[in-house]
Amino acid sequence: MNAPPANPEIGAAIVAAGIRTNYHDVGQGFPVLLIHGSGPGVSAWANWRLTMPRLATRARVLAPDMVGFGFTERPAGIQYGMDTWVRHALGFLDALGIEQADLVGNSFGGALALALAIRHPQRVRRLVLMGAAGVPFTLTPGLDAVWGYEPSVQAMRRLLDIFAYDRRLVNDELAELRYRASVRPGVHEAFAAMFPAPRQRWVDALASPEAHIRALPHETLIIHGREDQVIPLSNALTLARWIHRSQLHVFGRCGHWTQIEHAERFAQLVGDFFAEATPDEPKPLDPTEPRMDPLT
Repeated sequence: MNAPPANPEIGAAIVAAGIRTNYHDVGQGFPVLLIHGSGPGVSAWANWRLTMPRLATRARVLAPDMVGFGFTERPAGIQYGMDTWVRHALGFLDALGIEQADLVGNSFGGALALALAIRHPQRVRRLVLMGAAGVPFTLTPGLDAVWGYEPSVQAMRRLLDIFAYDRRLVNDELAELRYRASVRPGVHEAFAAMFPAPRQRWVDALASPEAHIRALPHETLIIHGREDQVIPLSNALTLARWIHRSQLHVFGRCGHWTQIEHAERFAQLVGDFFAEATPDEPKPLDPTEPRMDPLT
């Protein structure tokens, strides 16, 4: 009798900031930390399954399930919030002995990557923010639906319709798969505890102060889907204005799943951006260098 196939969402395990953490570790080279979003039933593998093998040809790719998500331990009584998630991400790097990494943050993960770079700038070489929260914006109906998810196959299918511009990516099989992930023991309870209504306060809680974002010294690549219904495109424009050493790439015909809907182009863009890095990054900002908001 053949053994059942292994669950690809489960990788290696390590204790990070006192939390047993599920993570994926592929490839060799300068480390790249991929931080997933906050959809119901999400895991690092679900977010980054197409990105990891492509980036792993050029770098060591690390993708943990952040505490409260996926197959990472959910300690009793834990308080979910940016301080907890930054501490967990930093503990993950420490546990692996990584002094500095490139960061890629998706949505909620973009807000976390931004906060980590602000609070611990020398631990970050370059920064990629994809469909990122982390700046003030008005809660969208799409994000309200994501955070307000109540488990059912039909509700998951409606969320997939919000996430993806390309209808070929959305089907009943995927909805069933992600629904089952969202109802594993303890998963929905943790998810419901993170972003209860009214939810504008959680958008605000994920935002970093404007002055801190403007002070970032890191080379930053900002990526967004033009048709994103979850995080507004205006977030990307704000980040491009505020981060001095930034560049912006907008994918047309793309929703909130840039790394899935445009997987090859996304991985090529990110890989090339990291390959340009120099040994002395991040460089301090020069206060005499002219600063402009070119997108106003």
